[in-house]
Amino acid sequence: MPAEDFNFEASLEDALREALRERGHVNILIAGRTGVGKSTLINAVFQGNFATTGQGRPVTQNTREIRKEDIPLSIFDTRGLEMADFAKTLEALKSLVSERARSSDANQHIHVAWICIAEDSRRVERAEEELVKMLADRNIPIIAVITKARADQGFRNKVLEIIPLVSNAVRVRAIKEELDEGIVLPPMNLKELVELTMHVVPEGRRRAFAAAQKVDIELKKTKSHRIVVRSAAAAAAMATVPIPFSDAVGIVPILFAMLAGISATFGLSIDQAFLGVLIGTIIGSAVSGMQIGKTIMANLLKMIPGAGTIGGGAISAATAAALITTVGEAYIAVLANLFIRNNGEPPTSEEVVEAFKTRLALPGGK
Repeated sequence: MPAEDFNFEASLEDALREALRERGHVNILIAGRTGVGKSTLINAVFQGNFATTGQGRPVTQNTREIRKEDIPLSIFDTRGLEMADFAKTLEALKSLVSERARSSDANQHIHVAWICIAEDSRRVERAEEELVKMLADRNIPIIAVITKARADQGFRNKVLEIIPLVSNAVRVRAIKEELDEGIVLPPMNLKELVELTMHVVPEGRRRAFAAAQKVDIELKKTKSHRIVVRSAAAAAAMATVPIPFSDAVGIVPILFAMLAGISATFGLSIDQAFLGVLIGTIIGSAVSGMQIGKTIMANLLKMIPGAGTIGGGAISAATAAALITTVGEAYIAVLANLFIRNNGEPPTSEEVVEAFKTRLALPGGK
């Protein structure tokens, strides 16, 4: 691409649109009797205090869809399993699941179900058995989530025996519990629930699930590392024939796409303004399309020992890949640290930009 033809705004817009498209959206059906702890579980696993009392739009008489802007997740919260006429709840759910399955848009399908059963109940209700059978008949993977776990006493095995159509069963404790005599029970097995869900969610929905959950930061990092590898390969392929330094603008869209993809995979709220400011931490100042490729490359080359000596020459495939990798891995490290500091919740855009700027300013990105 000739430098004079580069359009900064259009490139940012394309990167953002593609990142959100690739991330997709994941839909989880969560069912359980009143008091089983569904809302507590949802808020413990997903970003943004997702389950708020009264939130969500009704999609059937006893099911509501909960969504939040910028989080690629819909929770279908099903109630009414304990009611005498639960058959109506089941029939309405069957229609909802079937209707969504017929959609040509995979973002509309129900991708996985969590059937929540309180451990202290010590029983699996007929409504839960029938719901599992209905979902299994429609090829929806199901995980039995045994909530408020304190003492198994063989209950997990009993659950698997009664509803063998579930993919697995996991005992969880969503929040810390303080019992008598100073006994404290910490949260338990939330990461295991996330891992089990990742195994059964369709491949095309896994980035959305990784982005929405806040329990396993390593999961976000793993998905983001793959984006860096792919981006570095694209940069290297473009630079198979060494790129004149003045034409380095060709690498810039790859850089934009990588940063947008990593941001989306971590579950950040992203828009063109955020991406523009993020890129500005690399550029250092506003420049014209004619100069942006050269400016970005000049600043990035300083991060790789010895690379800066090519100054007026050309960028090789190895150098192009190294540049992209260095920036991508630095950005992943910044986001991981911020998310860990925030207990899994996303940082503000200002925090991200400031931390990224600090990271890039250090020799070798350390």
